[in-house]
Order: sequence, then structure tokens, then C-alpha cells
Amino acid sequence: VQLQACGGGLVQAGGSVRLSCVVSGTIFRINAMGWYRQAPGKQRELVALITDAGSRYGDSVKGRFTISRDNSKNTMFLQMNSLKPEDTAVYYCKADGFLRCDYRSFDYWGQGTEVTVSS
Repeated sequence: VQLQACGGGLVQAGGSVRLSCVVSGTIFRINAMGWYRQAPGKQRELVALITDAGSRYGDSVKGRFTISRDNSKNTMFLQMNSLKPEDTAVYYCKADGFLRCDYRSFDYWGQGTEVTVSS
């Protein structure tokens, strides 16, 4: 199983960025998918999480970020609006679920994609 995140870059404060994360491999089912971020000198924190039951967000991004997924393409998105300099971080995607071959569970991180918000 591999997770590939993309879409980061440099954006001005108040701007928008859309991140994507594609999960590939012999997957039977993906349960939860999520975005996390880690700013320099800080711990990794939850940005947003989505399951079949719904989604939840970190307090600092509520109302500005929207997580979504396309189950047919094993792809997750993060629409980031009204960006602030404090949103600057490396953003990581994560997914867990079950493999197709023997239904073993998996829980993997993707490589990060950097988002820099200038003031």
C-alpha cells in the first residue's frame, strides 16, 4: 500500500490550496483517511479525519478546511481556504483499512507535502 500526497506549495495569506492523497495497492476497504500536519518545532497534529460515518476537524481549521474522499478512486482531498501563516506546515495523509489478499489490516502514512503561507 502506498499513499501519495500532492498539491502543496506557496500561497499568500487568505488564499486557498487543495491537497490530494491517492491510496494505491491491493486494497479491499479503506476505513478512515486523515490529514495531519507538522510545523517546525511542533508536534504532528490532526487536521481532519473522514470515515463513512462523517468527518471531524482540528479546532484551528474548523470552518476553513474541508475534507472529502472519492471512494471509487481511493483518493482523499483537503480544500484549504482562508489560509493563515500559522497553517504553514508539512501536511501528511494517513489511511487505514484492509488488504484485498487476506484481509489483513493496514495503517500507513504518505510522504508529506509542504504548504507555506506567506503574510
